[in-house]
Amino acid sequence: MAIEIWAALALVLIIEGLLPFISPGSYRRMVQQMAELPDQALRLTGLFLITVGLLVLWLFM
Repeated sequence: MAIEIWAALALVLIIEGLLPFISPGSYRRMVQQMAELPDQALRLTGLFLITVGLLVLWLFM
């Protein structure tokens, strides 16, 4: 089971690193726009991403 957790973490890091590697300017603009969002919008985005992730895990497990 531990190997799956490390593999999942590695995939997250790879996916998260793709945009700044491929298009650093777009990534910088996106981060600046996110910094200007209100806390509530960021919380809702985080909640949505967590929900989608849990749903995907539930569907494929």
